[in-house]
Amino acid sequence: MEWLNYHHLLYFWTVVKEGGVSRAAEKLRLAQPTVSAQVKLLEEMVGDKLFERQGRRLVLTESGRLVHRYADEIFGIGRELLETLRGRPSGARPIQLTVGVANTVPKLIIHRLLQPAFSGGQPVRLICREDSTEALLAELASHALDAVFTDRPAPPHIRVKVFSHLLGESDTTFFAAGPLATKLRRRFPRSLNDAALLLPTPGSAHRADLDQWFEKEDLHPRVIAEFDDSALMKTFGQGGGAVFPAPTVIAREVARQYGVHPIGRVTALRERYYVVSAERRLKHPAVLAITTAARHELFG
Repeated sequence: MEWLNYHHLLYFWTVVKEGGVSRAAEKLRLAQPTVSAQVKLLEEMVGDKLFERQGRRLVLTESGRLVHRYADEIFGIGRELLETLRGRPSGARPIQLTVGVANTVPKLIIHRLLQPAFSGGQPVRLICREDSTEALLAELASHALDAVFTDRPAPPHIRVKVFSHLLGESDTTFFAAGPLATKLRRRFPRSLNDAALLLPTPGSAHRADLDQWFEKEDLHPRVIAEFDDSALMKTFGQGGGAVFPAPTVIAREVARQYGVHPIGRVTALRERYYVVSAERRLKHPAVLAITTAARHELFG
């Protein structure tokens, strides 16, 4: 039977925690070549690379993220054991929740969605990673994530087995700043003709719906910029020169945070939000709390 060398795992975990071999060596009071050699031995044991170099930085590979997640659990339990034996119980140990957030989902929506994770009886340690839906689903399949929050269900053609759970949906409100909002509010939506417009990039789920709605209503705005990041789109809209759409469910937060005003609401334009898991039935207590609150409060 092959046993895991926990010294190798500790050196690897310290490299990740300290942000590099040099700092890890200082923390462990060892020479850098010694730390590098121990990490290399761990890679040989698991049969895969744990780090890859991007420029001058070391970043975790997919296997590295998985090993690091287990190492966090292992050394967290060890720390709790020592504190208990020394008569200094650390209290309730936090549940770790590692989620992926699609970069097309508004940050204000994500904030509202994730807040209920902290309202349960047990403390939660939340780790958020942002990327494209496709990249996050790959991480979910390798068990590096507990769940993925996105604006589209997982496509049927992907090779990994995942399950999409609808959280809710919201219609769309268009916003602008200052005098432009006052001007365009009159005769909305016809006022969007030839108006400067900020939109999500064509790859987003909502963009296709927006384009179809413009075509159906025979509207021809001037698209002056497209964004992967919805928060960046709103920041540009804050400048006062263009209109942008946002989910109505966060209309108050958008108006308050960015200093903009609603110019019109379109009930036919609906955005849907999903949590994708590797399980048919959601089991993680924090994800269950998020799902319940989303369906009954945020989108209820």
